[in-house]
Order: sequence, then structure tokens, then C-alpha cells
Amino acid sequence: MKDIVISEAVRYVGVDDKTIDLFEGQYKVPNGVSYNSYVILDDKIAIMDTVDKRATSEWLANVEAVLDGKKPDYLVITHMEPDHAGSIQVLAEKYPEMELIASVKAVSMLPQFFTMDAGCRCRGVKEGDTLSLGVHTLHFVMAPMVHWPEVMVAYESTEKILFSADGFGKFGALDAEEDWTCEARRYYINIVGKYGAQVQALLKKAATLDIQTICPLHGPILKENLGFYLGKYDTWSSYRPEDEGVLVAYASIHGNTAGAAKQMAEILKAKGVEKMEITDLARDDMAEAVENAFRYSRMVVAASSYDAGLFPPMDAFLRKLKAKNFQNRRVAVIENGSWAPSAGKCMNELLGEMKNVTVCGTVTIRSAVKPENVEAMEQLADALLAE
Repeated sequence: MKDIVISEAVRYVGVDDKTIDLFEGQYKVPNGVSYNSYVILDDKIAIMDTVDKRATSEWLANVEAVLDGKKPDYLVITHMEPDHAGSIQVLAEKYPEMELIASVKAVSMLPQFFTMDAGCRCRGVKEGDTLSLGVHTLHFVMAPMVHWPEVMVAYESTEKILFSADGFGKFGALDAEEDWTCEARRYYINIVGKYGAQVQALLKKAATLDIQTICPLHGPILKENLGFYLGKYDTWSSYRPEDEGVLVAYASIHGNTAGAAKQMAEILKAKGVEKMEITDLARDDMAEAVENAFRYSRMVVAASSYDAGLFPPMDAFLRKLKAKNFQNRRVAVIENGSWAPSAGKCMNELLGEMKNVTVCGTVTIRSAVKPENVEAMEQLADALLAE
């Protein structure tokens, strides 16, 4: 078990999973992921969430080591997603006198995942309910659609700890040497990003609490500079750009559209753009491309026409942005088509379905970039960068 210190009474019992390749069956996690779980030792003992069934045995060993022969009184379930709830039945069967504490919605979902008869062992809690453990008291705050409807968070008022469910989590095992912001942003945008309004509501509730430690269900425990992390979540959930810069995203069949996109990037650099990412949507991590679209204030999309429509990697990218409520950005469009260009129309239609997205213009290339296309891209760049 990792030597992670929270406090004498609050112990970390989570595990790292370095064998997983795709989180939620779609997101690449080259540095794995952590499944966090905690034990509060007091007159009454509470276990805070379980872990994915992939790691049940290791987690149970961690729990038993911390309990040191004692039996838990409660299992607090903040989120029913299988990467956190996967070991509930095993734990419940091991400790038959343990009570399960969860939101009313979560209690109703238990039979969907498990065959055990939880029945009278479950206590459904609502907003403002508390659970006294002795010195420690848990205050329950409902957080529906952050990012499932049954989610709640728990605030422990003695040590001022927020058990934040999936909030403030990140990809990567706990021993991964990587920047928190990058992988936390990719995690948030792709998993929680659609529910910005609900996250904003939770942040308003959190602002009324004196929080000194955040214990998420993925990623490191946060104890210092909490304003930084809260600020990131406020930016991301309000759909404001995090950085003034440009994402250039392209989907190219034979390389000419890729060349146009890279030439557009050089034009933008010459006009003073300092922060920029260029992504090949056919090859690069789609989740990272979505993350960067939300990160930057502006975007260039360049795509080939395909079957009288749009080259599929770009179509998938724009639909993912729409699904995550992409908004409040300026976008420039470059289409390529050798005989009947159709990509521009498709991209404009998809962008038009998004909230407060300003399309600054469309440049049409027929096969390869010509001098007149470069002049048009110069004008498009000026329109993109205009305030």
C-alpha cells in the first residue's frame, strides 16, 4: 500500500492500476489510473468508497491492514460508477453488519449492479444530512450529474476534508511524474465536461465550506494551493478559455489538407500567436484534441471532403465537441475538395449547432495550396484573431 499521509484518523487505502489501457473503454491512460478509497478511524469506522473489481484483492488487503482487526460500521458510497463501486458486494459480504450510506438515487441503483440483498442495510441520505463517527462528522452534499445522477460528495467538518467523488480527479497512477493540470483537464473535459452548469452549482456549495484537503476518487490528494484547483474547475465548468491561443485540428487524406493546416499555423505564428497546438485527428489522441479545443480561445479546423460529406475523423471530433457542450469560441474553417468541396458546409453546420461559436470564415482549397489560397488564409487568420 502506498504511504500516503492524510491524517492519523483518515487513511488512504486505494490502489494504482497500471495494467489498464483504456479508461471507460475509450480514453488512453498510458500512465494508468488510481482508484482512491479512504478509511476514517473513529468511534465508528467509515470506509469511503470501494474500487474497480480489477483491483479488489489488493484493495481489501489495504483495508484490512488499516482496520487491524476492527470491523467497519459504514461504507459511504459517493458514486456508483463501477470503477468505484465495483467491490461493494465483496465488502458487504465480508462485513455483514456494515451499513451502506448513499444518496437515495444510489440506493435505488444498487440492485442494477449487484445480486446481494442490501435491503435494510442501506441508508439513503439527502442534502444536509450528517453522519457522526465520534470526533468526525460527515456532511452530505448532493451533486447530481457530476457526472452521474446519484453522485454526492461528503465534507468532514473536523479535519475540513472534502471527499469529492470524481471531482478534482485526474488520469495517471499516483506515482506518475506528470503535470496535474494536463491530465486533470483531459479527464474533466472528456468525462464531466458536458455538465458545466451542475459543476458550477457544486462549486457554489463548496465555496461555503472551509476546505483544507480534497480527497478525490482518482489522482493525488490535494492539500496545498487549493484555490488553484478550484479556479481551474471554475474556468472549465463555465466554458471559458483557459489560455489565449489556437488549436489547429486537421483531418487529411493524402497530406494536402495537413499541409494547409500547418501553413495556417505558420501564418498565425507570424501574426503573434504564441500558444498553439496542432493535432492530426486521424492519428493523435482524440480525447487530447477535445481537451485542447476547450483549453484555447480559438480554433482552426481543416478537413478533406469525403463521400460528398466530411472526412470521418473531423466529423467525429466536432460531434464530440458538441456532445461536451463546446461553446464561447472563435473558429476558422479550411476545406479541401478536388472536384466538389463539401467539408466546409458540413463543418459550418456542425459548428452552427454549438452555443456562441463564431465561425470567422471559410477558405476553400482545391487539391493543393496555391498562392491565392495563402492570401485567403492570411485574411482568415486576421478574422480569427480579431476581438
